Amino acid sequence: MARKASTPLTDKQNERDHRNLRIDKVGVRGLRFPIRVRDKAHEFQDTIATLGMYVDLPKEFKGTHMSRFIEVLHEHGNAVHVQNIPKILKAMQQRLNAQTAHLEISFPFFLSKKAPTSGKVGLMDYEARFDASANGTEIDFVLEVRVGVTTLCPCSKAISRHGAHNQRGLVTVQLRFKETVWIEEVIALVEASASSELYSLLKRSDEKTVTERAYANPVFVEDLVREVALRLNAHKQVTWYKVEAENFESIHNHNAYACIEKG
Repeated sequence: MARKASTPLTDKQNERDHRNLRIDKVGVRGLRFPIRVRDKAHEFQDTIATLGMYVDLPKEFKGTHMSRFIEVLHEHGNAVHVQNIPKILKAMQQRLNAQTAHLEISFPFFLSKKAPTSGKVGLMDYEARFDASANGTEIDFVLEVRVGVTTLCPCSKAISRHGAHNQRGLVTVQLRFKETVWIEEVIALVEASASSELYSLLKRSDEKTVTERAYANPVFVEDLVREVALRLNAHKQVTWYKVEAENFESIHNHNAYACIEKG
């Protein structure tokens, strides 16, 4: 018997769309993938990233081809490397016939930290993110680092007979730069701007130290963003920054927030 010809698969994405609306970003999000990032202490560290990959879609086309994002990613190895990001963006543009391509990469970054008095070592995790985009041949790259800190309220200390309220705060720093800025550098300058830094492991002697350190160095959320900004102003490689600080207030049912942007 003659073999029946296979039915061609319909390509719905390439059909024309008549709503005359361009889409700025379309693609995949929430994709988990290994990443290797630079580490001052050990040259690099391997961690797991959550990725978003997007391109623009001209008004003429109904949809994009989602599988092609995954194909591009796997064609560049079994882990994302920072130096490969421009190549991945270019490949996305070419494979999906796009003018712009965007890559969001969020990952935990780990540091070993010694407790201030006992010297006990614990592993701290920080949140980091790369936001990279290509528009034609132009590449834009933004580093984001989120650092948890302790803040102690100057007003509470000034008006109280005993003690002062403190809380955990979160500082988010976004940077553009001329030459490499280490993630560890950003973490260090944020922690130096707070009432105290955080630790994963503290003995009683360490708790005494960090409690007294915070009491001796009260900062408002406004102080926190200003101190971080001053340190970034002195950094020769930084060309643009945005600093946000949010205090998760311990005596209010709302948070305190401040932001400074430069560039």
